[in-house]
Amino acid sequence: MKLKKNVKRLIIILLIIILLCLALVFVPKLFSKKPTIKEAKILKTIDDYGYVLKDNKSKEYQRLFKELSDILTTEDIDEELYAKKLAEMFIVDFYSLSDKSSKTDVGGVDIVYPDSLSNFLENAENTFYKYVESDIYDNRTQQLPKVDTVTIESIEKKPYAYGENIDEDAYSLNVTWTYTNESFTNYQNKATLVFAHQDKKLYLVELQ
Repeated sequence: MKLKKNVKRLIIILLIIILLCLALVFVPKLFSKKPTIKEAKILKTIDDYGYVLKDNKSKEYQRLFKELSDILTTEDIDEELYAKKLAEMFIVDFYSLSDKSSKTDVGGVDIVYPDSLSNFLENAENTFYKYVESDIYDNRTQQLPKVDTVTIESIEKKPYAYGENIDEDAYSLNVTWTYTNESFTNYQNKATLVFAHQDKKLYLVELQ
C-alpha cells in the first residue's frame, strides 16, 4: 500500500511539473502578442506612366501626386510643369524622414532613373538616412525632419548625357525648401535636380 501511494504521489508531482512547463511556454504568448505591421494599400495610379500612390505616403505627397495626375492626363501635357511637380514630390518624399519606417525606407525611389537606383539607395542609407531608427511597430520617439514648403527657383532645358543616352531636352531645376521644425535648419535645404527622358517619362538622373 505504501508503495502504491508513493507511485501516485510521484505521478501527481510529474503532472504538476508538466503543467507548469506548459504554462511557462504558452501563457506569455497569450499576453505578449506582437503588433502587426500594416501593409500599404494602393490609392491611385497613373497607368500610362506607371506611377503608383500608396497610403503610406504623407498627406502632402498624396496631394502632389494628385496634381501630377492632373498634369499627365491633360490632352496637351506641359512638360515643364511635369518636371517641376516631380521635383516637388522628390524633395517632399526624400528629405522628409519623419514618415519613414527605417533607414532602408528611402523616399523618392519611384522618380529615380532605374539604372542608378542601387547607387542612389546605398548613398542615401549611408548618409541622409543613416541614423533613422526603426518604426515598423509605430513606437519610435526619435525626432526627425519633415519638409514644409518647396520652391522651384529656376528651370532650364539643356542636353544631358546619362549612361549611353543623351537627352537634348533634359530639365535642370534649382530647388530650395524649408522644414516644419526650426531645429532642422542645419539640414540640407537646396539642391539641383536633373530630369531626363526615357520615352515620354521623366526620371531623376542627377541630384546635387
